[in-house]
Amino acid sequence: MPGTNLTREEARTRAALLHVESYDIELDLSSARDGGTFRSTTVVRFAATAPGSASFIDLVAPSVSELVLNGVALPLDSFADSRIALPDLAAENELKVVADCAYTNTGEGLHRFVDPVDGETYLYTQFEVPDARRVFASFEQPDLKAAFTFTVTAPKGWVVVSNSPTPAPVGDGDTQVWRFTPTGRISTYITALIAGPYVGVFDEYRSGEQVVPLGVYCRPSLREFLDADAIFDITRQGFDFFQEKFDCAYPFEKYDQLFVPEFNAGAMENAGAVTFRDQYVFRSKVTDAAYESRAATILHELAHMWFGNLVTMEWWNDLWLNESFATYAEAVCLAEAPGSKWPDSWTTFANEMKTWAYRQDQLPSTHPIMAEINDLEDVMVNFDGITYAKGASVLKQLVAYVGQDEFFKGVQAYFKAHAWGNTRLSDLLGALEETSGRDLKTWSKAWLETAGINVLRPSVTLAEDGTVAAFSVLQEAPALPAGAKGEAVLRPHRIAIGCYDLKDGQLVRTERIELDVDGAETPVPQLTGRQRPAVLLLNDDDLSYAKVRLDEASLAVVTEHLGGFTASLPRALCWASAWDMTRDGELATRDYLALALSGLAQESEIGVVQSVQRQVKLALDVYTDPAWREQGLLRWSTAAEERLRAAAPGSDHQLAWARTLAAAARTEGQLALLAGLLDGSEVIEGLAVDTELRWVLLARLAATGRADAEAIDAELARDNTAAGQEHAAACRASRPTAEAKAAAWASVVESDELTNYVQEAVISGFGQPDQQELLAPYTAKYFAAIKGIYETRSHEISQQIVVGLYPARQVGQATLDTTDAWLASAEPAPALRRMVVEARAAVERAIRAQAADRAAGARELGH
Repeated sequence: MPGTNLTREEARTRAALLHVESYDIELDLSSARDGGTFRSTTVVRFAATAPGSASFIDLVAPSVSELVLNGVALPLDSFADSRIALPDLAAENELKVVADCAYTNTGEGLHRFVDPVDGETYLYTQFEVPDARRVFASFEQPDLKAAFTFTVTAPKGWVVVSNSPTPAPVGDGDTQVWRFTPTGRISTYITALIAGPYVGVFDEYRSGEQVVPLGVYCRPSLREFLDADAIFDITRQGFDFFQEKFDCAYPFEKYDQLFVPEFNAGAMENAGAVTFRDQYVFRSKVTDAAYESRAATILHELAHMWFGNLVTMEWWNDLWLNESFATYAEAVCLAEAPGSKWPDSWTTFANEMKTWAYRQDQLPSTHPIMAEINDLEDVMVNFDGITYAKGASVLKQLVAYVGQDEFFKGVQAYFKAHAWGNTRLSDLLGALEETSGRDLKTWSKAWLETAGINVLRPSVTLAEDGTVAAFSVLQEAPALPAGAKGEAVLRPHRIAIGCYDLKDGQLVRTERIELDVDGAETPVPQLTGRQRPAVLLLNDDDLSYAKVRLDEASLAVVTEHLGGFTASLPRALCWASAWDMTRDGELATRDYLALALSGLAQESEIGVVQSVQRQVKLALDVYTDPAWREQGLLRWSTAAEERLRAAAPGSDHQLAWARTLAAAARTEGQLALLAGLLDGSEVIEGLAVDTELRWVLLARLAATGRADAEAIDAELARDNTAAGQEHAAACRASRPTAEAKAAAWASVVESDELTNYVQEAVISGFGQPDQQELLAPYTAKYFAAIKGIYETRSHEISQQIVVGLYPARQVGQATLDTTDAWLASAEPAPALRRMVVEARAAVERAIRAQAADRAAGARELGH
């Protein structure tokens, strides 16, 4: 992607030279229904510390028609390679840029979407990391903050929302004009514009004299499903909690939350105008885990209003701090806010966030939490499990280390000192050192400046009478994956050890020992002379970030009684440990399946149930000895049908098992059940076969050849919405024919006309786990195409293709060899190389896991 990069050194030089005062931005969206381009006029006022020097401003646009710097017209060829050269700057400068900018269908810049339900056009912006420059000329880096004033011309009857409160439009013709008031000093990437015939629901947040207007928006075709009251409730919970913990009033004039179509991320923290993917407006029944996930996302973005928006990182190497803080804040608010519906949010955190972090931290691309970000291409692939989940895990540990009260006192001082400014990590750590009295430099070096993950194992020696003669915690630092930078290190950990005993079939914690673990071995004398507990659980309460193993006796008890833990968090920790052992080849997939079949029967947390269901299916698809795979899949699908029929009617567990069966069904009887549920000839009491579940059922029938193109078209006629069109595209691509695969491949690789969501759907349908033979010819085609795709498509689109079409189901040495040959010869850009190397690592891991499962099978035969 030549011309769109920006190096840290360039940004540092520009920040030292310039101080930006304001932007006046006029956007003419009057012809948005026709697509193409829109007129963008930017007037930016800025100072230069060295008059006579030169700089540049960023713009990605098809063309410019006017460039005027300090009253002097610049030649139009000053705009080249996504930059406008600015020569001979004065002490005070005014630049005017008139450009024709392009609408996109990739979820970047100004995204344009036409709703098939009403035929109307809907727009929204997405600017993080560097895409404000697709809509207006800007100094595209976070430390050049300014005040922004937007003036928007749009069709009459539209709704237009931005960072400032929405003004009354003026004009009596077919178009109207919205003139917004200036924002506070914010970064370019959190400015926003959402426009179209959206519908809104309004309320307000009140606290004493404080009144903050609240709005929730979506398309009219989703209005019947919009549960605005629930969204307002969790928003108010966040306002109460964060304003108290931060001792800082919400810094913007209003708070709008807009559910928009074809959104690439979960949400985006635009100041006062947060955008969310509109799948969070649930069209069909979902489990409580989906509502918890939405609540967490709402709180995550709200926390960003302070941490990220009011106080902003200087450069993207501190992106982790933005995202980790918001991720920690969402979990602690859900866990501790009065009246929270999800007080067990740390269970979800351990089950999902930690698992994501552990997976990411074992890839060849692993990096320190405080990553070296040399340019924009680095940061665009750094929205990963280390930036979000490992960072948040380490922050949680930091809170345990300094104390929660002291942590938030430091945060309060940080906001007071740096409001509306830019900071570095050292600014936050300095504030925390003052409030806690702890030296955090050593902690920072060990946890933030090194990569990789530690493993904690218990070492138990028993006396003849069964009491504990000696107990210690062993710490390992596995070597970093080949290609990763740095060296593995042992770190200091603050952990708890939980002692659990069986009482009436339940595992009850009888003692908790909290201590610091440092070095290769840490003795725990508190257990000496005590009767050995049934289960010794390291890192109980999930205080630290480390892979945890159970000793042999504890593992045997957990395998038999995992569902017997009376609390959800230790169950989640054991599930996570078992899954990690499976991925590492320490636990055979067939043994993980046996654990899942036993433990899920007693698991009450629906989020944990759904995670384990997904993990079992993945393990059976790629981590199982191919010779045993069909047997394992049959055991799983049979169990899924039994659990579905036995589940309480209308329960979350019933819906989760229905979806699991739909993904795994393979026998004629199971597939006939799916078809019967779809056509109504089969009924399971309490199971609502609604719009989304119908597509889930049809997807499996299409992938197994039981549903043809006519059946897909008929279902689309029932649900001719944007979501329905995406589901239909996935179903067509999933059909087990060479023609279906060729058509799907051509639509993604040989054409660039698909929108981001339809392309994602086609890719998901294309790569079916049961169709390795059909997909085998595409390995060579993949490596022939991806470099050109990366160089000609946008970041989001190329990443979808490079990651999604990698031959991950072709588990074998041949795939590794083909990948290595391409890496050696293609000279890929660093970001492209990282995507491919990460995908290769998954195949390498699968080969090892398959060998472990094969060995377990051989042992079974030997017995």
